[in-house]
Amino acid sequence: MNSDWRCDIDGPVLPLYIAERINAQIVEAAVAKVRASHAGEATTPLWVLWPLPPGWMVTGVGLAGDCRSGVRATVLACSGPAPIDRGPADIVLVAEEPGVGLGARLAGIPGPDPGPFLEGAHDGAPAHAKVRAAGRPTPLWSVKSADDRSAYVGEAKGMWLYAIAWPASAGYLVAEDLSLCDLVEAVPSELVFGAPSPYLHGSA
Repeated sequence: MNSDWRCDIDGPVLPLYIAERINAQIVEAAVAKVRASHAGEATTPLWVLWPLPPGWMVTGVGLAGDCRSGVRATVLACSGPAPIDRGPADIVLVAEEPGVGLGARLAGIPGPDPGPFLEGAHDGAPAHAKVRAAGRPTPLWSVKSADDRSAYVGEAKGMWLYAIAWPASAGYLVAEDLSLCDLVEAVPSELVFGAPSPYLHGSA
């Protein structure tokens, strides 16, 4: 018998748990689970846009991993007005160890890691965007994602960092010198929550 979760395409995969609702207590529970699964070790970050851009809210959270391996990836969704047309927009932030594949799935690219799809990162080209992740300047490169979204990938705290935006034009927000806070280190009391994002519940 095999207790692994299995994908018809990729074989064994880690189970993914997405909260059905989102509020401060659910975020605190997710943070506690991350901390407990990495006792005494470096933890998987749980990134959030912070401060939140005007009109933006936290709209979802999820964890990938099991009781044997611990939390190997986190995902958090934020929603708000798009920077260009002011229509609705969503940004999903993923932190994951190499080989997990959650960020690649949400970006709409095959395989577990973004390496083959990073545009210019292997040629010494300048980064397409930069964010501040836990106070550190973090370069991000565009990846060839699905047509209805834009995706940027870099490394922060020794793990892949994905920023995936719907619609594709909302990726412009990533280029606006965003700051990211690791909720595992501290959860701001001023977080604002909204209706669950569809992009964490099978609509990606």
